[in-house]
Amino acid sequence: MPVLTQKETMLLKDEKSHEELCIKKYTTYSNEAQDPELKQLFTTLGQHEKQHLNSINTMLSGQVPNVNQQGQQGQQNQTQNVNMNTNKSNMAFNQKDCDLCQDALTTEKYVSSTYNTTIFEFKDPNARQVLNHIQKEEQEHGQQIFDYMYKKGYYTPQ
Repeated sequence: MPVLTQKETMLLKDEKSHEELCIKKYTTYSNEAQDPELKQLFTTLGQHEKQHLNSINTMLSGQVPNVNQQGQQGQQNQTQNVNMNTNKSNMAFNQKDCDLCQDALTTEKYVSSTYNTTIFEFKDPNARQVLNHIQKEEQEHGQQIFDYMYKKGYYTPQ
């Protein structure tokens, strides 16, 4: 990877702070969530955010990480979500879990959008591929949270 420009470095440092915040949120939310399924979802998402942070740190050190290994994990998570039971009638509404999900979904939307800008500012195609991969996984995280919220009756698209 060529030497990072000042702008690329600044953008990566921003993404690093976003990933660190996501890790903190998912760790906290996993502890606060009441539904065991949601606890597990937040734990899993936090682990993925740690992988993203490792990729960003690798890029800040001047290397491009290999995204092929991480890509398989995202596909497995998508498959798991397709099989979710959507029987909402038997579920009690939990405001605390709903609020945690709303915040997590909002965070994923924001972080995904920042990667969109960062991708377009990088000149190295391999670095762009890594950033694009991370953004795709952030979108998958948002989908997983959305699916959980929809299943639990916390979110109903109009």
